[in-house]
Amino acid sequence: MSITRIALAAALSAILSVSLVAPAAAARVYNPDSNLWEESTTVAARSKRGSAIAKAIVDYETTLKPGTIVVETSERRLYLVMEDGKALRYGIGVGRDGFRWQGQHKITRVAEWPGWTPPPAMRKRVPDLPAYMPGGPDNPLGARALYIGSTLYRIHGTSEPWTIGQAVSSGCIRLTNEDVTDLYERVKVGALVVVRQ
Repeated sequence: MSITRIALAAALSAILSVSLVAPAAAARVYNPDSNLWEESTTVAARSKRGSAIAKAIVDYETTLKPGTIVVETSERRLYLVMEDGKALRYGIGVGRDGFRWQGQHKITRVAEWPGWTPPPAMRKRVPDLPAYMPGGPDNPLGARALYIGSTLYRIHGTSEPWTIGQAVSSGCIRLTNEDVTDLYERVKVGALVVVRQ
């Protein structure tokens, strides 16, 4: 074997051994919520953490009857009115600037693992959205949805739990899948929903 071949084999061997030992560069992915390119491991870790806003029973004086849902948009909290001056408080994600709203409606329908049909205005803003997305863990509506009156808005779960506490939606109220499942078990069709700014 010539000295050149031996040197070439040694160099290739060294390169191969370094590439096997050196850590692979983490893939970068675009995060539309932050409008930044981020390490995929960071995004994955954040998605597993869920919401930092824990569900809790709190004092809540109101004249609204038990079973009423009150959305306090500025607080990023949803309250389910209970008996004896109490409420169950959940952390929520709300509409971003230009998509916030207020009013009173009733829950007209509820669904488990709902399918999603983006409204025409949303598809116009984001042309690559599908016309329909079947229900499941990757669906933006998450594990449960409570439909609010004749509006396009819902109280629903999310496949992006790190958005709880932020203003990122197109007007819908987001909870973690765990929290929306809990709320779904407690709320009936016909319940009043009060959304405040």
